[in-house]
Amino acid sequence: MALTSVKSREGTIPVPGGKVWYQVLGEGGVPLLVLHGGPGFPHDYLETLGDLADHHTVVFYDQLGCGRSDRPDDRSLWTIDRAVEEVATVRAALGLERMHLFGNSWGGWLALQYTLDRKPQLESLILSSSPPSVPRWIVDANELRSQLPDEVRRVLDDHERRGFFDCPEYTAAIMVFYKRHLCRLEQWPQGVEYAVGPGFGQQPYLTMWGPSEFGPVLGNLKNWDVTGRLHEISVPTLIARPAALRAMHQAIKGSQLVIFEKSSHMAFVEEREAYMTAINRFLKRVEGVDESPLPTGRETTP
Repeated sequence: MALTSVKSREGTIPVPGGKVWYQVLGEGGVPLLVLHGGPGFPHDYLETLGDLADHHTVVFYDQLGCGRSDRPDDRSLWTIDRAVEEVATVRAALGLERMHLFGNSWGGWLALQYTLDRKPQLESLILSSSPPSVPRWIVDANELRSQLPDEVRRVLDDHERRGFFDCPEYTAAIMVFYKRHLCRLEQWPQGVEYAVGPGFGQQPYLTMWGPSEFGPVLGNLKNWDVTGRLHEISVPTLIARPAALRAMHQAIKGSQLVIFEKSSHMAFVEEREAYMTAINRFLKRVEGVDESPLPTGRETTP
C-alpha cells in the first residue's frame, strides 16, 4: 500500500453468496468507494489510489469470488444484478451515506449499472477505462490485437481455434498484449502481479466473460450495453481514459474527460502522479473545497 501513516481498518461484510473483505484508509473528506475490474481481479492492482487517503477516505473491497473474499463454488452467483446488490450491501454496511464512486474496467461497468438501476445519491462518479458496451470493448481490443507482432497473433489464433487457453504458449502471447495494453511499466507493482496471479477469481471471470480476452464473449456479459442510457446520469462525472471514450463523454451531460497519453489500461500506476492530481482536483471541486468552478464538457491532457 502506498501510505503507511494513514489510519486503516479492515473486516468482512456478509453479501449475497458469502462474505467480502474490505479496507478503509484515512478518515477525511467524503469517502471514495473503489470498484475493481475483472470480473475476478481483486482490488490490489488499484492500491495506488491509497495516495488519495491524505485528503479522502478511500474504501476498497474485494468482490465475491476473488482476493481475500469468499470464493463460493456456485456459478449462479456471477451476474451483474447480484454484483449491483453487493455494492448496495457494502455501502449500507459501512454507512456511506455520502460517497464518491470509482470504477475501473469491469468496475466501471458495475458502477454504471448501479448508478442507472438504483439511482443512488452520489457526490460524483469516476469511470476509468470503462467503455459503456461490451461489443465496443471487443472491437477496441481486437483493433489493438491486430497491431501485435505476426508471430504473437499466430499463437493466439491457433490456440483459440483449438480451444487451448491454459497452456504456457498462449499465456505468454497474452502477456505480450498485457505488457502493451494493460500495464506498460517494465516491472509490474506487486499488487498488479497478485491481482493477475493468486488473487484472481477464475470462476466469476469465466462465467461472466469467458476463456478469451478478445472474445467472442461466451459469458453472461456478452450483450451488456448501457450506451443508450448514459443520458440518465446527472451526477458530476469524470471519465479517465486511455480507452476510446469520447462518445461516452459526449453522452453524459457535463462530464469531464481526462486523457493519459502515456498509459494503457492502468494509468493509476503508469502515470501515478498525474492521475492522482487529476482525481484530487476533481474531488475537491465537487466537494466545494476548490473554489474554481467544476469543469464541464471539457477534455484535458495531464
